[in-house]
Amino acid sequence: MRREVRHSRSPSLIPSIMSDAESSREFYGCFVTGTDTGIGKTFVTAALVKYWRDIGQNVGAYKPAASGCEFDSSGNPFWSDVEILTQALGDVSGDLTLRERVCPQTFSPPLAPPYAARAENRRVDSQRMLEAAEWWKAKVNCLFVEGAGGLLSPLTEGGSNADFAVQLGLPLLVVSRLGLGTINHTLLTVEAAERRGLRVLGIVLNDATGQAIDLSTQSNPHYLAELTRVPILGVFPHLPEGDLLRYPAFLRMAEQLLIMLTQPTA
Repeated sequence: MRREVRHSRSPSLIPSIMSDAESSREFYGCFVTGTDTGIGKTFVTAALVKYWRDIGQNVGAYKPAASGCEFDSSGNPFWSDVEILTQALGDVSGDLTLRERVCPQTFSPPLAPPYAARAENRRVDSQRMLEAAEWWKAKVNCLFVEGAGGLLSPLTEGGSNADFAVQLGLPLLVVSRLGLGTINHTLLTVEAAERRGLRVLGIVLNDATGQAIDLSTQSNPHYLAELTRVPILGVFPHLPEGDLLRYPAFLRMAEQLLIMLTQPTA
């Protein structure tokens, strides 16, 4: 049976307003991973968060660690993934506390988090990662967690994104490149997830660069559907920032994902 959702035109920032009774409601979540870096995980995650807000759901966005900073015109460092996810929650004021809740650990070098941390004579704090996730779980009904890099990319010293997803007990949404080569990358990611007992909800094929124009762009979704039991939930062309929410295929995917997350598993 499909779960009814309440529509809201002006949702508020969730962490500061939920009562104890609200925070004790049923919790569910999704770990958004990818076959590679730079394939659009952040934009897909942010669009899902916005969709959940638009239908009146209490939703959180969490990235356990981010590396590779940029600098604004004043020379201040920022991490674009963190900014995008924070803004997806409805904050455009630059609220530092919310930003740190979204991503409590950031590192400047453009390397996997544990190696970026080493370069700064620091260390990714595994316990802090789990505590931050638990904070969100106590505040929201749904939490979208975006990994850092691909599923098997190192996230901590000795631990990968896959290991963290197992610790959180969340199912996966896999974001894959749309063009040539994605079949191998996607099947390897799904296999690695399933070997660890992770439930893979579905696959999203995304053209993050606007350059995936080859014969495989049309055929990859069909062949992947033949080669794996995991459903292909969406195929997205290259779209301007924010346009996913106006793209019918994304809205269908988000609605299907909502049903999958809220229905009891067999």
